Amino acid sequence: MSFVLDSSVALAWALPDESNPILDPLADRLSTELVVAPPVWPLEIGNVLLVAVRRGRLTVRDMSRLVREFRALPVEIDDASTEESLNDTLSLAKKYDLTTYDASYLELAKRRDMPLATLDSKLRKTCLSAKVLVLPT
Repeated sequence: MSFVLDSSVALAWALPDESNPILDPLADRLSTELVVAPPVWPLEIGNVLLVAVRRGRLTVRDMSRLVREFRALPVEIDDASTEESLNDTLSLAKKYDLTTYDASYLELAKRRDMPLATLDSKLRKTCLSAKVLVLPT
């Protein structure tokens, strides 16, 4: 089954101190299923990596390697999230008291009728309210 990938899951795969074996089956699905993310996804990944360097959790070399690895992941960036769905994203952000960034993941999952893979506890709870399947279960 295809799914929407939140940055929290992808970063847990990559950052050694955030490793979580419950996420391994999702990583395995990357090679066989369609995985999509909104346009904010690479920026969120980059921001977390940059902050990790600033805080001494990663070296610049580690960050560069991880950027290459993230760019190589078979994740489709859904451009319609910005072009066609901004109003829906804003409505969801308002309705569920989310950031527009988090709401963009929810909007994409709802529009594409896909589960959302996230570790964010607020977004996970919101998915339940919005009748969006959340991964990992």
